[in-house]
Amino acid sequence: MPISIFLSVLSGILLTLAYPSFNIEMLAWVAFVPLFFAIKDKSPKEAFLLSFITGIVFYAVTMYWLVHVSAVGLVLLVLYLALYFGLFGLLLKLRITNYELRITDTFIVAATWVALEYIRANAFTGFGWVLLGYSQYLNLPVIQIADITGTYGVSFLIMLVNVTVFQVFNNFKEKKLLIRAESPRRGRITNYGLLITLIAVFLVVAYGFIKLNAPLSGDKFRVSVIQGNIHQGEKWDSSLKNEIFAKYERLTLEALLDKPDLIIWPETSFPGFPEEETLFIDKLAFLSKKMRADILIGAPTFADPGGYKFYNSAILIDKDNGICMQYDKAHLVPFGEYLPFERILGFVRGFSSRPIGDFEGGDEYTVFESGSRRFGVLICFEDIFPGLVRNFTRANPDFMVNITNDAWFMRSSAPYQHAQASVLRAVENRVSFVRSANTGLSCFIDPKGRITEAVSKDEKEIFVDGFRTAEVPAGPRTSFYRRHGDIFAIGSMFLALALAVRKIII
Repeated sequence: MPISIFLSVLSGILLTLAYPSFNIEMLAWVAFVPLFFAIKDKSPKEAFLLSFITGIVFYAVTMYWLVHVSAVGLVLLVLYLALYFGLFGLLLKLRITNYELRITDTFIVAATWVALEYIRANAFTGFGWVLLGYSQYLNLPVIQIADITGTYGVSFLIMLVNVTVFQVFNNFKEKKLLIRAESPRRGRITNYGLLITLIAVFLVVAYGFIKLNAPLSGDKFRVSVIQGNIHQGEKWDSSLKNEIFAKYERLTLEALLDKPDLIIWPETSFPGFPEEETLFIDKLAFLSKKMRADILIGAPTFADPGGYKFYNSAILIDKDNGICMQYDKAHLVPFGEYLPFERILGFVRGFSSRPIGDFEGGDEYTVFESGSRRFGVLICFEDIFPGLVRNFTRANPDFMVNITNDAWFMRSSAPYQHAQASVLRAVENRVSFVRSANTGLSCFIDPKGRITEAVSKDEKEIFVDGFRTAEVPAGPRTSFYRRHGDIFAIGSMFLALALAVRKIII
């Protein structure tokens, strides 16, 4: 058993290294192999526990930065997310006896993983952070398939390779690959499985290169993103509101020299409530009108006349009409903007190192207009939800914006893990993404998932202030995924469920 635990931990470490800040994305293609060896010939209960250990290692290391918000919340979340790894190991044992994998079984294992990822990303409030497919966000040829299958298709391919690699090594280890007379059929199955997996990888990569070499049509729209780099402890200090506004005003004036059509401030960058800070709003409206550029700001707003309920909002200040449109964040951050299951988990507030908010969620998917261009705005981590992004893109925006504040998580891998989601959403929907983050990563992502520009200073991208102006590819585009959604993931879920039930019954 100790060696099995070691292999489980090793899988968790290898998988962690595939994500920021390490970005050794090729490790994701073999990270599960040690786990598969660990649970080989184990009982379903042991398979669950060993896989659960892998999940704990993976989530604890990749999401360590949540400790800056709530140590208790981090522990609870890691334990919850690790359950999906445990279920994966359990379902693997229910489906497969003594690892006599047929060709179809390799696809079934991959479908099972995708099914669990899809459930994790949608169950309860949903938390689709560090999906397996996100590990390849810098591997541009591989992720292009996401415009058909969504990110889950990339996850499927990675798991397919993991299972195939395990099978090849397992057969060599046991000297049953075309060596022993009683096992020629198994050798042929393994060879066929390897061939099919290689063909699948080839087709995906070939499709990726075709898409990457296709020209981008449509006009360009000039946009500036502002990165104020305001420390989280200072953002809500009323004595600093004039200083904070002055900093954003200065950066905005510098950006205006680039003659952008639109300037974007990060999430809750406006110091205070616009309903109360009318002087600041008047200054921005004057600046917008004088310099002929619209300004999008992030700000908390009152959700009721009494001022007891709040929204996390994006507000567009039009160069001709002042404040003209507002979007209220629809999907709130649990343990950050609100406390889920308050009656049960109310004690968590006492252990949180940061106050947990009492925000309300909006119920409309507002599409903003800047001149002749239309864009949707995602606030904070809303870009990790594929379905929510699709709700915006159904209105055919010219580009998408993500305003966020990752200052909560200090100098960590969190901003880059967050940006992974924007990259995959851009590819899925074939739409440009513009990110404006308080402390970074503020960047521009084209419809092919390429990060083309980013705010930086002295070769640093996070916890620096500045701005960046770029031409955003804006135009009517679509994709199979945008039109049809998570058909691939849902199909995988039903396939895995049907075959698991069939195995149990039979």
